[in-house]
Amino acid sequence: MKFGWSLPSRGPLARREAVRTLTQKAEELGFDSVWVSDHVVLPTQSRSQYPYDRSGAFPGGAEQDYLEPLILLSYLAGCTERIALGTSVLIIPYRNPIVTAKMLATLDVLSQGRLILGAGVGWWEEEFQALGLDTYAERGACTDEYLQIFRILWTQDDPHFEGKFFRFSQIRFAPKPVQKPHIPIWIGGHSRAAIRRTARLGDAWHPIGLRPPANLLPPEMADKIQELRRLAQEYGRDPQEIAITFRCPLRFTDTADTTQLPFTGTAAKIQEDIRTYQALGVEHIVLDLTGDSLSERLEDMERFASTVRPAFVT
Repeated sequence: MKFGWSLPSRGPLARREAVRTLTQKAEELGFDSVWVSDHVVLPTQSRSQYPYDRSGAFPGGAEQDYLEPLILLSYLAGCTERIALGTSVLIIPYRNPIVTAKMLATLDVLSQGRLILGAGVGWWEEEFQALGLDTYAERGACTDEYLQIFRILWTQDDPHFEGKFFRFSQIRFAPKPVQKPHIPIWIGGHSRAAIRRTARLGDAWHPIGLRPPANLLPPEMADKIQELRRLAQEYGRDPQEIAITFRCPLRFTDTADTTQLPFTGTAAKIQEDIRTYQALGVEHIVLDLTGDSLSERLEDMERFASTVRPAFVT
């Protein structure tokens, strides 16, 4: 089992010192990955519903700072040597696909092959509009096309593409990523469309356990993994080649949790939860630190390293 940490890309802890300290501590403690999220602007008026909260409101409101993910990962690459650097997730339709492929390839080269692309379609219609994009209604198809473009640019010497949203030919693209055949693509989302996208285009499935009223508890997670493997076979792929990952908040308590939320409770309860998801096929867990201060988040990271992770070190 591998473990990673979601960094504070937004809000009061989205600061140079905080993200650097958390990332270097994660590497020092021997964790496998750190992750950043993505929004370009935060609309002040919105009809769109945030899919990971019962209220439908985006946490923290529109006034908070939000660091650009690829620039943030570039900074963190220069502060570290080993730990993997990922997006959870990059909203694929927001950026020109050739420019994005170039930035990702460059980041993989400069980090010496440590990048993971977590990819999402986006949900905030008003943000699409603010960016001058008319692809919101077709954001899934646009994402699929852009992911195909990434792979072509990263792997082919004479890349060319003719699609609905983008086309190019007679170009050269270099450098290629260090990782071969290409940067790993983890598909975010829990919908049927996201699972189908994973089966077709993903190296891993990367859902988030924050969705009310369900939280991807083990029975639902098992059903979705079964569906993913069935679809992978339909696309002629080996289901075992698609990794299963899971991102979820971590909350330590001194007594046994009664809400049944995963990764909430005592160290023993959290170990039990991890074993349950591991038995379903999950092999990389990304944890959201929930403390309000940097010191609280560092404390939880160290507590997890000393009281939970040893049970999974082989």
